[in-house]
Amino acid sequence: MQQIAKAILHTDGAAKGNPGPAGAGFVLTTETGDVIAEGAIPLGHATNNFAEYKALIAGLTEAVERTIPRVEVFSDSELMCRQLNGQYRVKNEGLIPLYQEVRRLAARLECVKYTHVRRHLNERADALANEAAYLSARGG
Repeated sequence: MQQIAKAILHTDGAAKGNPGPAGAGFVLTTETGDVIAEGAIPLGHATNNFAEYKALIAGLTEAVERTIPRVEVFSDSELMCRQLNGQYRVKNEGLIPLYQEVRRLAARLECVKYTHVRRHLNERADALANEAAYLSARGG
């Protein structure tokens, strides 16, 4: 198996009702767009911000497990990107442990860059997050 020097990670979270049935979605690809891993993770009842962080944690975990040293993250969560880039503090008590987990995972990688993008540039991760939220609503 060839070592991948850099990966692209698209993440998204969804909560129907916020809070409500929630899901996390991520897509980890090579720089040329080949899918390395993707996931749709039902989260039960949660907030959108919780789901956003869980999607990022799942994607970064895949990168760490595959020993990919550099990851460029794209998310449509402006709040999460600004928190991780140090522009905003994490004030919500429920998000602090998730933020800390992201930091622990990122510390295991050589470089992680967080970029906020519009939803239309995050379509596959958005679809996976919505699929997972639907599964949560159905008890999955």
